[in-house]
Amino acid sequence: MDPTANPNPEEINPTEWALRERVKELACLYEIARILGDPASTLDSQLSGAVSILPGAWQFPESCVARICFDDAEYEAGSFARSIHQQRAPIVVYNEARGSVEVGYTTKDLPQAFEGPFLEEERKLIENIARQIAIHVERWEVELHRQGLEEQLRHADRLATIGQFAAGVAHEINEPLGSILGFAQLALKSPNLGEQLNADLAQIVDAALRAREIVRKVLLFARQTPPQMAPCNLNRVVDEAIFLLEASGERRGVEFVQDLSSDLPEVHADPVQMRQVLVNLLVNAVQAIAGEGTITVQTRSAEDCVELTVADTGCGIPEKIIRKIFDPFFTTKEIGEGTGLGLAVVHGIVIAHRGTIQVSSEPGKGSQFLVRFPRSPGVTARTRGENR
Repeated sequence: MDPTANPNPEEINPTEWALRERVKELACLYEIARILGDPASTLDSQLSGAVSILPGAWQFPESCVARICFDDAEYEAGSFARSIHQQRAPIVVYNEARGSVEVGYTTKDLPQAFEGPFLEEERKLIENIARQIAIHVERWEVELHRQGLEEQLRHADRLATIGQFAAGVAHEINEPLGSILGFAQLALKSPNLGEQLNADLAQIVDAALRAREIVRKVLLFARQTPPQMAPCNLNRVVDEAIFLLEASGERRGVEFVQDLSSDLPEVHADPVQMRQVLVNLLVNAVQAIAGEGTITVQTRSAEDCVELTVADTGCGIPEKIIRKIFDPFFTTKEIGEGTGLGLAVVHGIVIAHRGTIQVSSEPGKGSQFLVRFPRSPGVTARTRGENR
């Protein structure tokens, strides 16, 4: 005989009927445990499978519907909106209500029991199911967190290896590069070189200077150049960085807009590296704008930090690569147009100064970089004018 069948309780022995109900409930719990324990399925498919099991475990399965709500998702067995009688148990994950398990009947005239037409055992059952789902979600989120930490550890190990290798290569390149640059500059001072030779030597000097800048960025990324910490006001850094780039920006049709706090506290930082952070962010923003556009630089004082925001009206960053932009040597530019170190250097400097950097972007509309640095301890706010 099918233990899940539901004959009229008046037609069978009450003990046998109660036993049938308990068997249905145990079968439901077992099946839900099996579904939630499937390591190959997603949480979405697990909750969808679990809700389909619920109606058969209640006293009147033919008119029973069920729904599991979790975060912003809903999973239904039948049309829960048609239910007249409802029973509910919250899904509490780490002391936070994240959803609920709900069971309802679509038939109006049902015999009264412990909780409307619901049995006392069904109240215990629905709470047990909600608790079972909550425990599963907690384990699932712990596992996701563990996997994330492992990936961060692997990423940090890769960065450390790249940094050590890059620093070694940079040091080896520095000496011959210095010789090339020095001799080329010396040769340029010789008289009667001829126009073509003079142009060739000038190209060698330009290329050597660019290579030296790349080496400097590599050493900075590898933390081979320790910061020289001092009180620093970011408003002055903004003024200096925009002064350097304003002319080239105007030639491209890019306008710089400053929105600087008049009472910005100082940060304890290396002023040269702060300028490097802002220049790299501004250059990145300028290159992201095709044609005319605007770059807005904003500073403001928050409760325990100073915020620097660089926003552009450029092409934006596709979602699939936004998590890679701080990786060393990652670039979307053509070969010869970028080293892939600019944002990696920015990230390294910010982290070295105990700061944070966040990026938000909308493809086709622009990007925004928000950098936060801790306030310099014991330093009062200064106005923009006092820092000029």
